[in-house]
Amino acid sequence: MTCDICGKEGARVRRITRSYGKGNNLLVIENVPVVSCPHCGESYLTADTLHEIERIRLHRKSFASTRAVAVAAFA
Repeated sequence: MTCDICGKEGARVRRITRSYGKGNNLLVIENVPVVSCPHCGESYLTADTLHEIERIRLHRKSFASTRAVAVAAFA
């Protein structure tokens, strides 16, 4: 895959978990595809991925399941 930032071959897609909002409005999206380049060190989301994230956020009630999550504060 070609990196959109530096133009070199070798970029890979990896899957991450991203969180949006906080408190009762927290939404965690798992398996978000992120393009990561070993040459320039950049990681970025494609336009299609950003559109899908926005669609999930807008229709969260139909996509999301409720889970209990442990939360720790950095002190």
